[in-house]
Amino acid sequence: MPTASHHAQTLPLRTHRRVIVAASLGTGFEWYDFFLYGSLAGVISRQFFASVGETTGFIFALLTFAAGFAVRPFGALLFGRLGDLVGRKQTFLTTIIIMGTATTLVGVLPNYASAGILAPACLIGLRMLQGLAIGGEYGGAAIYVAEHAPPDQRGRNTSWIQLTANLALLLSLAVIVICRVALGSQFEIWGWRIPFLLSAILLGISVYVRLQLAESPVYRQMIATGSRSRAPVREAFGNGANVKRILAALFGATAGMNVVWYTGQLYVLFFLTQVLKVDPQQVSMLLGCVLLLSTPLYLLFGRMSDRVGRKKIIMLGMALAALTYFPIYRAITHFANPAVEEASERAPVQVWAQREDCGLQFDPVGKHRFVRSCDIAKQALARAGVPYSMRFGSAATVIAAVRIGDANDDGTGVANTVPAFDGTRLTNTQFEQESADFTQRLNHALATAGYPAKADPARVNAPMLLLLLFVLAVYVALVTAPMASWLVELFPPRIRYTSMSVPYHIGAGWFGGFMPAVAFTLVAITGDIYSGLWYPVIVVGFTAIAGSLLLPETAGRGDA
Repeated sequence: MPTASHHAQTLPLRTHRRVIVAASLGTGFEWYDFFLYGSLAGVISRQFFASVGETTGFIFALLTFAAGFAVRPFGALLFGRLGDLVGRKQTFLTTIIIMGTATTLVGVLPNYASAGILAPACLIGLRMLQGLAIGGEYGGAAIYVAEHAPPDQRGRNTSWIQLTANLALLLSLAVIVICRVALGSQFEIWGWRIPFLLSAILLGISVYVRLQLAESPVYRQMIATGSRSRAPVREAFGNGANVKRILAALFGATAGMNVVWYTGQLYVLFFLTQVLKVDPQQVSMLLGCVLLLSTPLYLLFGRMSDRVGRKKIIMLGMALAALTYFPIYRAITHFANPAVEEASERAPVQVWAQREDCGLQFDPVGKHRFVRSCDIAKQALARAGVPYSMRFGSAATVIAAVRIGDANDDGTGVANTVPAFDGTRLTNTQFEQESADFTQRLNHALATAGYPAKADPARVNAPMLLLLLFVLAVYVALVTAPMASWLVELFPPRIRYTSMSVPYHIGAGWFGGFMPAVAFTLVAITGDIYSGLWYPVIVVGFTAIAGSLLLPETAGRGDA
């Protein structure tokens, strides 16, 4: 009896193309939404989290972004089970409708000023609904394309799915730039809604194209032979050997892959705009150029994986990323905002305080106001994008102070000292007045020491930044282009949807999705603008080692 792989080989080229386009459109739509939210995190924090401080509000916006990722593994279980029970096509048609509707609704949500706490609650709810749907989207798209492709062309065909992430980011950046230019100051007020509302058009196109498709050859053969799983979740997680494969795929592939992706494409956007204060439109133009230049690499590395293997290419990308993130990001600072680098070398900033006076600079419920002098000083420096170090004095150091310039261990030799204030017994009005006064004095002292309020466009070395961003994009392409085919081939067809979706979305949701929030929280706590990189370096390094030891090569495998 002909195998499913044989049927895939005999399908006409037109069918292969239609399958790739349909699956890629939906996945691209998924990425378009997440890029919109990531790119507009600063605007969203001001629209929906206006009741907390700027630093806390921005971290809240990132955590709301991550909330959609947190529920993705549960969506993978739900829709993965459906995909193995009722078919690939019906399941990922359902997920695209749910996801697209939730995305469009973000564009009509009331903000905090008009709806109070209901606004962020609704936003979080929609992000979680999107996350559930996306839990079934990627697995369905990857499996659908892979099961239509001959085994020796799976890397090439599924690389189109990964490539759509680049195109979606490019589209989101283009839409945002056009809206900003056309609307000016109105973009921050209401224009930010337009990119989300435009997603309704993408939803309509994606649904129409997917309705034209038939079920995959592999699933049709399982129906014909009666080999379809009747209890995919129990079969996937009740089998010790398959559970080991799922864990190996998580810790040896998907955790590192998603962190590489976010570090190379989303975190660098936050780093340039929020930390280095580079003009957002200039950053968007640079990233747009990098996306155009790097897009062909996905097809190249996908084809290569069919010839030399998936594992070698993916592990190479992870190893290079873990080894070079720190020097690359330091170079980004040097070429994007050299004034920060020069000022920190010439006049390093230190916060002198009592250890017990310093908190973590993060309130998970948004109700606590940071009123201790150490926290006030650290918040002001975080808002200014200024790196600093901590120095803990004796009990006599009652009020924390920001010291700008060369300081000895005993606190002498300081060029300029700006005392903070103790806000524990102040009224709200008094606290706001003291905060404004302290911020003004601090900003003046920082400016005197050469710290810029924003990156100087004339000193931004665009060609070198383009090169560094391209290197990060190469890492992303190396790691992601062969990943879909590798995951599909690791698991048997009867429980494939469930088995591959769960580790992928745990990697995306619980490792990759929380990466921006964890990294920026680390920066706010330590004052070191590079400390957030420890998270991707550790995760990616561990994944490279685990994947090399635990996972097999799968290139060329067929389906029974």
